[in-house]
Amino acid sequence: MSQSLYAAGTTAGLALAGDLTRPARLTVPDLLAWPQHEAEVSFECATSGIQHHRFTGPLLHDVLSAAGPVFDPARRKDRLRFLIAVSGADGHHALLSWAEIDPDFGRAPVLLAATIDGTPLDRAGAQLVLPQDRCGARHISGITSIRVDGGYTSWA
Repeated sequence: MSQSLYAAGTTAGLALAGDLTRPARLTVPDLLAWPQHEAEVSFECATSGIQHHRFTGPLLHDVLSAAGPVFDPARRKDRLRFLIAVSGADGHHALLSWAEIDPDFGRAPVLLAATIDGTPLDRAGAQLVLPQDRCGARHISGITSIRVDGGYTSWA
C-alpha cells in the first residue's frame, strides 16, 4: 500500500508492532484479502444498549501469526507469556493474551472485522470483535495499532 494513500486519509490503517519478525501496516482492503470469517454478535453497550451486528474479517490469530511472533514454536508454553494490546482511534484499549486466541489453548474466534453489516470499514478502520463477550467493552473501533509483547519472562 502506498504511504500517500494512507496519509491522505482515504482509508484507515493499523500498525502491527512489537515482538514480531514482520511488523506491518494493514488497511481494511488488506484484511479483506485474508480468509474471511463471519460472526453474528450481540453485546451490551454501556452508552447505547444492546447492539446486534454481523461482522466479517480475518481471525486475529491468523494475522498475528503471519506477522511472526518471536516465541519458540517448539515450546508451547513460550506462547503463554505473550500479550496483545489493541488501541483504537477514540482512545479505547483492550488487552488479550496470546493463549486466549491460540487454537492450542482458548481458541477464541476474535476477528479483525473489515465489514459491519455488509459495509466495508475502509474509512472508519478495522474493528476488534470478540463474539464470545457479552459486554462490548473489549470491542475496539477504528483500530490504530496492535502490539504483541512477550517481555514477561519473569513474574518476580
